[in-house]
Amino acid sequence: MVKWLDLFITVSRYPVPWVARPLWRIYGGFIPWIDLRSMPGSLVKNFCNYNGGVRMATGKDFEITDLGPREIESPLHRFRYPDGRTFSFTDDSERIVVDHRVASISGSAGEADGSASLERAGARKKIFFDPARTTVGIVTCGGLCPGLNNVIRDIVMTASLRYGVHRVLGFLYGYRGLTGEDSHVELTPEGVSEIHELGGTILGSSRGTQDVGEMVDRLEELEVNILFVLGGDGTMRGAIALTEEIKRRDRHIVVVGIPKTIDNDFRFMDRSFGFLTAYSKAIEAIDSAHREAQAAPNGIGLVKLMGRHSGFIACAATLASNQVNFVLIPEVPFKLDGPDGFIEALRKRLELRDHAVIVVAEGAGQELCGDEEGQKDASGNVLMGDIGTVLARRIKEKFKDEGTGIILKYIDPSYIIRSIKACPADSVLCTSLAINAVHAAMCGKTGMVIALWHNELVHVPMHMAIQERNVVNPESAYWLSVLSTTGQPVAFF
Repeated sequence: MVKWLDLFITVSRYPVPWVARPLWRIYGGFIPWIDLRSMPGSLVKNFCNYNGGVRMATGKDFEITDLGPREIESPLHRFRYPDGRTFSFTDDSERIVVDHRVASISGSAGEADGSASLERAGARKKIFFDPARTTVGIVTCGGLCPGLNNVIRDIVMTASLRYGVHRVLGFLYGYRGLTGEDSHVELTPEGVSEIHELGGTILGSSRGTQDVGEMVDRLEELEVNILFVLGGDGTMRGAIALTEEIKRRDRHIVVVGIPKTIDNDFRFMDRSFGFLTAYSKAIEAIDSAHREAQAAPNGIGLVKLMGRHSGFIACAATLASNQVNFVLIPEVPFKLDGPDGFIEALRKRLELRDHAVIVVAEGAGQELCGDEEGQKDASGNVLMGDIGTVLARRIKEKFKDEGTGIILKYIDPSYIIRSIKACPADSVLCTSLAINAVHAAMCGKTGMVIALWHNELVHVPMHMAIQERNVVNPESAYWLSVLSTTGQPVAFF
């Protein structure tokens, strides 16, 4: 049945998902988080966005660097129950397979044969750094994201109250704070106790590169032993450069990353913090667009959401709202004009239902926005043209030329979404990531990030986390579930 369904969708041109919907319900196509155990192996591969890179990796690709032997007993030993029991500690030998599908591990003996697996996160019995002599630094870089203050707070709380570190410093305005005088503040449990109630970051942020040598000089001057870096792929590239310079100088400083990507585009992560908050808040904009569209003859609600290279926010918000008729993402090219183009499909929707709701990810359709081609921001990211305004203008012009009256309302909630505080589910993830980042750093682990993978917290080498971007697979069950929800054609060509 699955092969027939795949063929049916591939060769069909118009709203096949409406026809396929009864079949796809069998495989849970409407649910964004599907029980993978019930799905055929080929669909699991696509759903999980494996694109070949994971399958080629071996155990050595995921080895974590340690500064040296751990000889200090963890202060966490002092937390005991009345009967003397203590908490379970994690051993470095505990690992989580990268690809957990039965077909990939049925003939495997685990790490012994070089199969790819990730080191499990958690507190260790012995640590590398003496807490009484340890200084911790925190820096936040790049764009804002819900949950940044949660992570800052829980790093400070765990390092100070659980491990008893000497002091915690916060560097102001991203990597710029590692190059200037008086560009840091001391963070205390009392001072950060309520910052999780605020959006943004109390440390500020910035984009752009700084001199790596100057940054390491500053870390040495302040006697920083541990640096926690919160940011996206550009930030992690900077963290890798820091790690390499520290290694060249043979200094005992660790750099641990907590990935911050609202687009959910890091590899080897079930999800990144802020993603759930982002698409949950985006639903409010979609609902407003839906109401506006319904209230007008030939009403169109157009919502632009974040997603430079990955359309996960647009897809998740579409699945959660069930009000979207068209979703356009960077991973699926589209054409506006022609008998099979997007505008023709939009026209048919208006003829049928008199209104339509469109969601477009910011990175979609960039070939239609030629104004900023080749330009980059301070972090080296390619500047995106405003597909939202381009799409709104082209739709209005097309229908006006044909003498068809429409009323289009355009909504861009991007800066509202990224600056709000984290939702409860993201808050839980932020706390878990922060606590386990401290566990790893106190053990002397460096050049790594903390991630949630197969619902387990793991250590991922920085270079592996940013080697490839996590994107929506257009051939996956996930994308098919989006098409099934919207009822749009498989492609606009």
